[in-house]
Amino acid sequence: MDAAINAGGRLLLEPATFEVSPASIRRNLRGAWVVDDDPFQVNQVGHPYQGAMYHGIARSNGLGYWSSVAYTFAGSAMWEIAGETTAPSRNDQIASGIAGSFLGEPLFRISRLLLERSDAGPNSTRGDRPDVGVWRRLGSVLASPPTGINDLLVGTPAGRPADDAVPFSDIRVQLGTTAVTSGRPDFLSSLTMNQPHLALSMDYGYPGTVGYRHERPFDYFRIESSVSTEGLEQVSTRGLIAGADYGGGRVAGIWGLYGTYDYFTPDDFRLSSTAFALGTTFQASVTESLVVQGSGLLGGGYAAARDLAQTDGGAPTGARDYVYGVAPQALVNLRLIAGRRAALDMTAREYFISGFGGFDTGQRDLIFVGDASLAIRVFGRNAFGLTYQLAGRSSDFLELPDQRQSRSRVGAFYTFLGSGGFGAVR
Repeated sequence: MDAAINAGGRLLLEPATFEVSPASIRRNLRGAWVVDDDPFQVNQVGHPYQGAMYHGIARSNGLGYWSSVAYTFAGSAMWEIAGETTAPSRNDQIASGIAGSFLGEPLFRISRLLLERSDAGPNSTRGDRPDVGVWRRLGSVLASPPTGINDLLVGTPAGRPADDAVPFSDIRVQLGTTAVTSGRPDFLSSLTMNQPHLALSMDYGYPGTVGYRHERPFDYFRIESSVSTEGLEQVSTRGLIAGADYGGGRVAGIWGLYGTYDYFTPDDFRLSSTAFALGTTFQASVTESLVVQGSGLLGGGYAAARDLAQTDGGAPTGARDYVYGVAPQALVNLRLIAGRRAALDMTAREYFISGFGGFDTGQRDLIFVGDASLAIRVFGRNAFGLTYQLAGRSSDFLELPDQRQSRSRVGAFYTFLGSGGFGAVR
């Protein structure tokens, strides 16, 4: 894979950057690791996706999660040293080597889920399993190219210890339009644009299923993504790395150490984060028709956010237009499910991007992103949804005036429900 990326870079990008030689490899092995100035999208979503491919290659060849994490981290380091002539980058090593696994494992599980939920069941091998449908095959390749392609070529790896299908997974697809407000009190009169949006989300292995234990990393995860006419706007994953189940019956949950990866690019609130957090995810059946689900996480990691000083002329032309820093962060999610008729979701995220590890940028940011959505089922798996997002940012500088910003967005969506119960585990 690295050889293919290198060859593509020579043909399509900057040949000098990819003219790797024994001399450039020796120089990178002996030289210091730096923080590069690649564009935000390249460093914050391109490199995690590259790491996700490393992870998927290892997983689809029969390796377990932790072995694949080692391969991902080593693959990223190999690319930094021998994939390019530029100095190795420590921020890329975090993005590819760590965030890559936090993104790659959910993509691998989704790809396997599509393949294993065939008529022959999840435990069949290629020899006794009928051909997977073309749409499932295509979806598997799109979710995790190495997983889908390797299954097509050689089938299920013999060394894989257990199937990766779960008894419960819930997917939601939304297609609609949004309008962004400028943050003024006159809400309706401040609409500035309309954008088509496509959003997908999935809960995998949500606690509450009788007999299902969360024994392996990412036996539970949630992944969210959205695209608009402006491009990719969000990719978020959070999954249980190590922990335990608790409760049962009307109240069930999991707690432990989570791994999270977030990428947001709406306007000035563009940010990305790779983090570890302690937390819990639970489901409580209040009545037969009312179910409450939720998550709470508190942790820290490494984050990047847009450099507002550069927008005011504070940074030289051509400099990196975003800043880094160690980032304590928190997440709270609550979902109220009213039978099979409606569901209300609310999520709040907050990130404090400190000056520590920021490489003398002198900028500190407190960023809040809150989302709320209401979905009402019309018939079957078809629903109508309304969404609202509020984002706020407070930036402190050493030499420039502090800045405060806010932005809100409303949306209306057709929603396809993968589960008629809006994700409730029954």
